Amino acid sequence: MVKEKGLDLFYESVDNRKLCCEIRKVHPMNKMLNTLDGWITGLRRDQTKNREDVTIFQLDHGHGEILKINPIIDWTWDQIQAYIKKNNLPYNSLLDKGFTSIGCEPCTRAIKPGEDLRAGRWWWEQDGNKECGLHIDHK
Repeated sequence: MVKEKGLDLFYESVDNRKLCCEIRKVHPMNKMLNTLDGWITGLRRDQTKNREDVTIFQLDHGHGEILKINPIIDWTWDQIQAYIKKNNLPYNSLLDKGFTSIGCEPCTRAIKPGEDLRAGRWWWEQDGNKECGLHIDHK
């Protein structure tokens, strides 16, 4: 991929970005998920339109019908932050620097005041409904 399209191919097009995500993130995750009976995610409905219909428990059709558990699907960003603070939980220190959705280093930036919480992911793309491919329902 890099030999054909260059190291920073993801900046050139959405298709290139999805290819990069597929090779560097989705494929390795798929290999691991294919060895498991289930997995737990941190998905929330308020993150993207693609996640509006996600339920707490679902069959993951893309990974051999394993169980996919989304325990905080109904939580808001504010609820997450309050829970972390109330329970003195460790968290990624990048959150304090405005990184409200953390992905690959070149594809993630801190958000600016007033921006959507996921605006820092693939910021050069205009579509606000961005996904890497890990949580696409293959049904």
